[in-house]
Amino acid sequence: MSDSLKMIISAIVYIIAAPLAGGLLAGIDRKITARMQGRQGPPLLQPFYDIKKLISKETVVVNKFEMVYLVTFLVFIILTGCLFFSGCDLLLIFFSLTTANIFLILSATSGNSPYAHMGAQREMMQMLAYEPMVLLTAVGFYLSTGSFKVNEIAKSTAPLPILFLPGVFVGFCFILTIKLRKHPFDLSTSHHAHQEMVKGITTEFSGQMFAIFEIAHWYETVFLMAFMGLFFINGKPHSVIIALIAIAVTYFVEILVDNTNARLKWQQMFRNSWIVTMVIGTVNVFLIDVIVKGVL
Repeated sequence: MSDSLKMIISAIVYIIAAPLAGGLLAGIDRKITARMQGRQGPPLLQPFYDIKKLISKETVVVNKFEMVYLVTFLVFIILTGCLFFSGCDLLLIFFSLTTANIFLILSATSGNSPYAHMGAQREMMQMLAYEPMVLLTAVGFYLSTGSFKVNEIAKSTAPLPILFLPGVFVGFCFILTIKLRKHPFDLSTSHHAHQEMVKGITTEFSGQMFAIFEIAHWYETVFLMAFMGLFFINGKPHSVIIALIAIAVTYFVEILVDNTNARLKWQQMFRNSWIVTMVIGTVNVFLIDVIVKGVL
């Protein structure tokens, strides 16, 4: 089978399977959260029931650009995952992810709601907070494996990337809380729906529009979890099992953090993210050359 055909098949599998896996992860998240709070919780498939209900509801669109921007957001999120599972360049993948977030911001600002505008401003602040760590992560993978390409990193004969990138891994886990929209950095929108901006950046989204946003979040969650697994994968078959265990542990820790921390102010989020990036991520990247020489 040619490499091009493998890339196409991987992209198709992601497009079909990611929303199913993402919806199940959302259901697992709700069940674990409920148990942590001493509740029974909704059924595991409740996220799918919610999407079905949202699609059947009336959709109020402020203007035609709002829907166009939101659909473009979904398209770029899907493209990001397709690029990743096809084994493409990490820089291109993260560029696609950033572009998706820009269209989400444009969709929120195209309306007249002050809450949506506030949410969009905070979304931009979050992007400024986590983008340096994202760039350092890509650079770290290149320095430790010699490539930006996902397929070459996954097939590398070098030791597991996590051995060279422990600081980068911790730093990316830190910003992962922002990307998954969980406490204490759930600032631009609130999945617990109890903040001063109502629902922030999603305030104007109703019916099918909110369903699109949720499905995009499922796609993004699957991509992010798969990317976390990349820290634990090399050319050895057993590394896949290690990666799956690491993904499960990471997702559980994110849920635990979400349920044991109060939401911070955006200033605290910005400051803490940059401190982690500069102290942990940057130091790790500078030390990689020494570590690689010592191991190899």
